[in-house]
Amino acid sequence: MKRSSSSKASPANSRRAQALLRHRPVKLTPEHPELDLNHVMRAVVRKGLKPVLPKASISLRLDADLLEWFKAKGPGYQTRINSVLRAFKDAAA
Repeated sequence: MKRSSSSKASPANSRRAQALLRHRPVKLTPEHPELDLNHVMRAVVRKGLKPVLPKASISLRLDADLLEWFKAKGPGYQTRINSVLRAFKDAAA
């Protein structure tokens, strides 16, 4: 069974896309009669960015105070933990 993604679209990106669509009229064609904002957001190309490496899901035991510190910094604490570990790895190389 395929799991659905738990990530949520950024409201800031959605607002930017809506603003762009408001200022630039979109030409509808017989091939593309409707424009769906979600479809447009998925079509954004990551030009100039490094490819995102695949991630593995693991179970990791951390000290409670350390985990709370990362969580207190706001959403994205797992990404921040990943960044700290990557920086440690790169410094050790």
